[in-house]
Amino acid sequence: MTREVQFGDGTSGVVSLNTPVLRYPKNPVLTAHQVNSVWQEPHLQVMTVHNAGAVALADRTVLLFRSHLRCGVSVLGLATSADGVSGWEVRPRPVLSPATKGDQYAAGLDWQDIAEIESGGVEDARINPVGDTFAVTYSAYHAGIRNRVRVSLALTDDLIAFTRHGPMLDRDMRNVVLFPERIDGRYVGLFRPNDITAGDTGGAYTQIRIGYAEDFRTGPWEIADEPIMRTGAGPSAFSDKIGPGAPPVRTRHGWLNVFHGVRTTMDGNPYVLGVALHDLDDPRIVRMSSIPLLFPSRADCRVADTDYVHVPNVVFSCGLARRPDGTIVIYYAGNDTVMNVGLAHEDVLAELCQRYGQDPLTGRLLYDL
Repeated sequence: MTREVQFGDGTSGVVSLNTPVLRYPKNPVLTAHQVNSVWQEPHLQVMTVHNAGAVALADRTVLLFRSHLRCGVSVLGLATSADGVSGWEVRPRPVLSPATKGDQYAAGLDWQDIAEIESGGVEDARINPVGDTFAVTYSAYHAGIRNRVRVSLALTDDLIAFTRHGPMLDRDMRNVVLFPERIDGRYVGLFRPNDITAGDTGGAYTQIRIGYAEDFRTGPWEIADEPIMRTGAGPSAFSDKIGPGAPPVRTRHGWLNVFHGVRTTMDGNPYVLGVALHDLDDPRIVRMSSIPLLFPSRADCRVADTDYVHVPNVVFSCGLARRPDGTIVIYYAGNDTVMNVGLAHEDVLAELCQRYGQDPLTGRLLYDL
């Protein structure tokens, strides 16, 4: 199976079961150099641009990217492009930084509580189009408690002004994505718990669980006791960690879920991108490809010899866009350092799940070698 795909600037190519993602030849598309040319004040100079949420807004593509400041704190910035691959324009300052008194909060929240939760930085935003607004889920890190992270929610109509709604759950959690519409009358999300037992921090990172809420703004979120995707055994490319990546998108094949996975090696922990399909009516039903979409390579982190590289051997996505022709535009970070673009096609990704699947709970291959 092959499909032709085109980048917004006219560059084109073919994706297949052997090459399910076509890298943009001019990657990276957004780097620290571009941000620093705009954020020129010394305390706002950044070392990385990565893990960006993505969405189409009016006639432009928007990236809500994460950057490490030189002091080590992460903030979120905004960049837009007319064609989704080139000509990125960066807003003059971060749009979301650790909370302060002057920020906007939902009724009933104490800004000092939120400021404490976010004191270590805000990271890895997902832009979830839900109803008539954007629900931004992001990781909020505590400055004084190691590994304490809460996934928090902020609502925005323009991705410039945000109203914070605080932590979605009172437990360590990362990588939360929301489905864009109600399913069977409720809002649905995918959650990656950090911890095994109460009081843990740091956790095992080996499960994706599904959660439901009557109101995504206020919750409460009811998280299933059992995972719908699980890892923790070899020889899977996802054997040591698994977690949601970009928010799911509706396709004719099912809800398309691009997730991340890790397999520990003797020389590090390479992150790959995987793909799964969730049933449109019951997203607990999952078909999962055993073959990753993308392995990290030198092409994913092209930087100057003197540039900082944060984490080697990582590809990670927090956002994608689906075009009407079935093309999937994946925005992904290379080595937690730069932002890249790759193209896939929903037909090819669905075929990977159907033909080369693995049991989402045991990791056993569902085909003969």
